[in-house]
Amino acid sequence: MATKKMALIATKGTLDMAYPPFILASTAAALGWDVQIFFTFYGLQLLRTSLDDIKISPLANPAMPMPVPMPVFVQMLPGMESMATMMMKNKMKKKGVASLQELRDICLEAEVKFVACQMTVDLFEFEKSDFIQGIEYGGAATFMKFAGESDVCLFI
Repeated sequence: MATKKMALIATKGTLDMAYPPFILASTAAALGWDVQIFFTFYGLQLLRTSLDDIKISPLANPAMPMPVPMPVFVQMLPGMESMATMMMKNKMKKKGVASLQELRDICLEAEVKFVACQMTVDLFEFEKSDFIQGIEYGGAATFMKFAGESDVCLFI
């Protein structure tokens, strides 16, 4: 039986949108699947050497559960993004959810292939030194070859 393949496209660089590609990729890899994640636009933030600046925004995120109801104007105040990020990270730690760094490391150990969109790297004038080691660089055509052969393809 042929190895199953999963192709993921990561387009967001916020904390809440960083977890799905890493959770799905690490799970599929643990099941023996061949997995590739194409990081484009703001998803490139997930390939930076440090993930410390990955935040969650309570603004325009109506599904985000808050301990107390907050009007939108309060969510716009300076410091609210940092506070929401701290609250979410603390809740995840308390519930035993792996950190973003741990999930990314698990994916790398499981040989999930990370592909940075070369066009976006050039567009935002990133340097290869901005990113972790062991990633590849390629365009949409590079990713489409793998995605076209995959059993599961998800856009996140």
